[in-house]
Amino acid sequence: MVGSLLGTAVRRVEDPELLTGASTYVGNLRKEGLLHVAFVRSPLAHAIVTGIDTSAAADAEGVVAVYTAADLDLPAHHGLMPLNPETPRPPLASDRVRFVGECVAMVVAESKAAAVDAAELVEVDYDPLDVVVDPEAALADGAPLQFPERGSNMSAGLRGADGADPFEGADVVVRARMVNQRLAVVPMEGNAIVVDPAGDGDHDLVVHVSTQMPHGFQAQLAGIFDLDKSRVRVIAPHVGGGFGGKAGLIAEHTATIGAARALGRPLSWVETRSENLLSMPHGRDQIGYYELGLTRDGKITGLKARVIGNGGAYAWFGGALPMNMTYIMAPGVYDIPTVSYDSVVAMTNTTPMGAFRGAGRPEAAAHLERIVDIAAAELGMDPAELRRRNFHDPAAFPLTTVVGANYDVGDYDLPLREALQLADYDKLRAEQARRREDGEVRQLGIGMSVYVEITAGGGGSEFGSVRIHSDGSATVSAGTSGHGQGHATAFAMIASDTLGIPMERITFVQSDTALVPRGGGTGGSRSLQMGGSAVSAAADDVLGQARRRAAELLEASPDDVDLVDGGNGESAFGVAGVPTATVSWSQVAGAAAEAGEELFAGLDARQAGATFPFGAHVSVVEVDTETGHVTLLRHIAVDDCGRVLNPLLVEGQQHGGLAQGIAQALYEEILYDEAGNPLTGTLADYHIPSAADLIGYEAVTTETPTPMNVLGAKGIGESATVGSTPAVQNAVVDALSHLGIRHIDLPCTPQRVWRAVQEASAGRPADPWREPPAVFADLPVRGGGASADTEAI
Repeated sequence: MVGSLLGTAVRRVEDPELLTGASTYVGNLRKEGLLHVAFVRSPLAHAIVTGIDTSAAADAEGVVAVYTAADLDLPAHHGLMPLNPETPRPPLASDRVRFVGECVAMVVAESKAAAVDAAELVEVDYDPLDVVVDPEAALADGAPLQFPERGSNMSAGLRGADGADPFEGADVVVRARMVNQRLAVVPMEGNAIVVDPAGDGDHDLVVHVSTQMPHGFQAQLAGIFDLDKSRVRVIAPHVGGGFGGKAGLIAEHTATIGAARALGRPLSWVETRSENLLSMPHGRDQIGYYELGLTRDGKITGLKARVIGNGGAYAWFGGALPMNMTYIMAPGVYDIPTVSYDSVVAMTNTTPMGAFRGAGRPEAAAHLERIVDIAAAELGMDPAELRRRNFHDPAAFPLTTVVGANYDVGDYDLPLREALQLADYDKLRAEQARRREDGEVRQLGIGMSVYVEITAGGGGSEFGSVRIHSDGSATVSAGTSGHGQGHATAFAMIASDTLGIPMERITFVQSDTALVPRGGGTGGSRSLQMGGSAVSAAADDVLGQARRRAAELLEASPDDVDLVDGGNGESAFGVAGVPTATVSWSQVAGAAAEAGEELFAGLDARQAGATFPFGAHVSVVEVDTETGHVTLLRHIAVDDCGRVLNPLLVEGQQHGGLAQGIAQALYEEILYDEAGNPLTGTLADYHIPSAADLIGYEAVTTETPTPMNVLGAKGIGESATVGSTPAVQNAVVDALSHLGIRHIDLPCTPQRVWRAVQEASAGRPADPWREPPAVFADLPVRGGGASADTEAI
């Protein structure tokens, strides 16, 4: 048998369908009698709903039905998981709206155009209420309350137990208030769902939906509607991106399912781009008050962090991220003896908060890497040297951090050395010094970050299966749900490597609850290490079955039977020392069929805990001190995701992560005015970068395999996002540090950069610190232990 396929660059097998338009998205589905849904959305951020008149809309041409909350009587519920059980969101608002874009009614019509036109005819009377969009203002006394009966906008909060002083023994303490801004997810395909209440014979209800987690969607749907889960089929066809925004059942899903069941006809809702920016859960939106204590020689004594998360209206599951993921990754790559971490989540009159690529880990890295750079400047020390003095010793792994994270393996100086060498760091510093000496308008900035993140948080199990057909081909399935990551390629590679069956003879099945019995879906960079390990185990099981069956045909001992080269690029079963005696996969599968059996294994692979990818990024920027414009010149990413099974897939994930991480550093930000009106409700206002705005990346990997799974693999989907944002931000500040500028908040837009330069030139550089609000003092004490805080994300 030829050498291993794993570790080689194999082109994605799923791309031809995508490139030729043969792919099927939810919006492409056509069903007999299909009706279309349009939602009536609140134009106000906070108001009492005093009346809804649907008569004109109901009489409009092509309209089949118009529904309000009273008509459907659907239960309020949470998103992927509850943060506060007291604040579920109703699928259609009844008495009160809490953000611009909240659904108050829905129109069902024969065409999408008719539904949209009729939605304009629904008359809703509102009694406006005071609005709060800023999470710090929402926590202040006298703030407008989202749920008056609760008496507070605090959705949840925890503080660390009183313990050692983080600053004991510190010669220097640096402080900064840092904003990690709100982002929109902006997948190429927004939310979409088609509901068929007639079912398919084996199921009473069939739902096609653009989701990352079909089985989770099935379970949540069944729970909300009190249905037998086995009678509900959920299918995620091709999904045009997720990035965390398509996890769980949202209000529009529930309303569409409820209306379809009420009418007994299939319904379709496909989100428009403007709806997507308004209503798909947003990401990030944290304010971090960080204080770092150090000795004069650069040894960190402790970290004190107080973090405020904006949970948006209803404080959906994304609001919990400051309390779990950002907390568990607070110490990052550093051996910090003491960490004091408090967090609180506020409800505001803004879009509910979900996950976005990285989900709490990019925020932790951005805050930490920024405060470390501030410390390096305060100490007059090179930022690379300060980091090195505080890395965990590679010989200490596996280790448990002071906040309870169980790091599997790490060598944090390895990617930093590689990144600095690729960047030619000393040469860059020399060029920077020259520009400063010459007083050039365009100053050079060199920024770095060294990160560690958590993937497959909590570990757990995942389903995988392998089935051999009578012609010797195979079908592989997994409970993950790919939407651009390359699962069909990666899992076919794993099966092909074990079984010797060419990849072109392997079919991959996923994302259909009728065909795949269970699965955790895709999120948190879990798929290869969890689903891939399950496929690997299933392939090993099937190989064992086949060897025993082949041994019977060859009249040999199973111990003497192994895979050999069968010609034409395929493997066959042969006997050691008897090169002429072979049987093919089709012969072995046929023998099994004659015996009334099949070569099949479907099983769950377990992983005892999370894995922790790490890496180092170096970013080089040019900052125009007259205009504030930032030009990205180079970005070097060295990411370590353990064993690399397909370098092309890894590089693709690095490039995508870099684009979104750099975009956060320089371009993207969701903004609201004081009345809660979105100021970035279109892509003309919300600035995602185009190809012209970005550059060619220098993306490489180091390989430090994890012992947590048989593949040695860790996640890669979010790593480059985690590492890139602070590297770019540090580079921008570094370019201007000689002017006395210590910090610039994200995103580093020309306006922000220009203002910082003007203030520094006037002798008034902004102080990055102000005292945090008093809310942290009264929070309940964190119960201890990391598992409960990381298990579900």
